[in-house]
Amino acid sequence: MNVALVLAALLVLAGLAGIVVPVVPGLPLVFAGLALAAWSDGFERVGPVTVVVLAALTALSVALDVAAASIATRGGGASRAAAWGALAGALAGLPFGFVGIVAGPFLGAAAGEYLVVRDLRKAGRAGAWSWVGLAFAVGARFSIAFVMLALFALAWLL
Repeated sequence: MNVALVLAALLVLAGLAGIVVPVVPGLPLVFAGLALAAWSDGFERVGPVTVVVLAALTALSVALDVAAASIATRGGGASRAAAWGALAGALAGLPFGFVGIVAGPFLGAAAGEYLVVRDLRKAGRAGAWSWVGLAFAVGARFSIAFVMLALFALAWLL
């Protein structure tokens, strides 16, 4: 078997695990594996257009990951400060692994909301909405991964 295809499969599997495991860049790894598989046969089965579409889906997933907590916080009725706080907390929490990814958006949203309304209850609610956004992001990653794998399979088989 082609070594590139084995490595591609391992990247895809690691990426699929990364959809739910924080800190592992799930869909970028899936994309890397699919792009490597396409490259392994000189883009004969899966052409450059498909790879560009897969790259766009990957970029969409990364943008959703960063923005999901902020969007949900705002959707939950919190202030713009809470939404910006959730975004800042998500980015600040990245280097701290799982704890940072979970706590960062919550703390950022809660701090932003507290600065505006001076009410701990509302601040906590804003933080909780950031977690709704994180849950949404996981669901979106699963959906995007399914679409990416389906597009790749169709291109490979057709």
